[in-house]
Amino acid sequence: MSDDSFIREVNEELRQDQLKAFWNRFGSIAIGAAVLIVLATAAFVAYEYWSTNRANKAGDAFAQALDLAAEGKNDEAIAKLSELREGGIGAYPMLARLREATLLAGSGKATEAIAAFDAVANDGSAPAALRDMARLRAGLLLVDNGSYADVASRVEQLTADTNPVRHSAREVLALAAWKEGNRETALSLFNQILDDGDAPAGVRQRAQMMSELISGSGSSS
Repeated sequence: MSDDSFIREVNEELRQDQLKAFWNRFGSIAIGAAVLIVLATAAFVAYEYWSTNRANKAGDAFAQALDLAAEGKNDEAIAKLSELREGGIGAYPMLARLREATLLAGSGKATEAIAAFDAVANDGSAPAALRDMARLRAGLLLVDNGSYADVASRVEQLTADTNPVRHSAREVLALAAWKEGNRETALSLFNQILDDGDAPAGVRQRAQMMSELISGSGSSS
C-alpha cells in the first residue's frame, strides 16, 4: 500500500468517526429541527388556506347583500350585512357597516342611519377615507333631519383646502346654511366651490345654480 493510499484511508476513517460523533451529539437536534420546519410549513399553508377561504366567503356574502339590495330586498340585505359586519374579514366588515347605513337611509330610517355613519366616523380603526365618507353621509342626512350645527359638527372639518372631499363637504354645509336661512354663509360656501378649479363638474353646476338662486332671491347681506 502506498503512502497516499494509507493517508486516504486514515482520513476516511477520521471523517467517519467525526461524522458519527457529530450525529451522536447533534442528531436528535437535527431531527427535531426538521420536524419543526415541516410542522411550521404545514401550519402556514393551512392558515393561508383558511384565510383565503374566509376572505372568499366574506366577498361572496357582500356580493349577495348587494344583489338583495338591488332587488329591493333591503331587510334581507341588511340582515346579510349585519352578519358580515360581525363575522367578516379584512375590509368587508367596515364596508358592510357603510352599506348597511346607506340601506337604512334608503328605508327611511334616518336616525338609525346617522347613528351608523357616526359609528364608522368615530372608529379609529377605520381608514381615514372611509371615516370622512361616513361623516359626509351623516351630514347630508342631517340637512333634512338636523340643524346647521349638527351638519357642521360632521363636515366642517372636511372643508379644508387640502381635503379631497372638500367640494362635497362645502355643498352639504351650504345646503344646511341655506335651509336655516343663513343666505350669506350658503352663498360664501357655494362661491368657494365655484372658485376651486378642482371642483367636479356636477358639484360646480349645482353650486352655480344655487348661487344664482340665492343671489336672485334678494340681498345676501
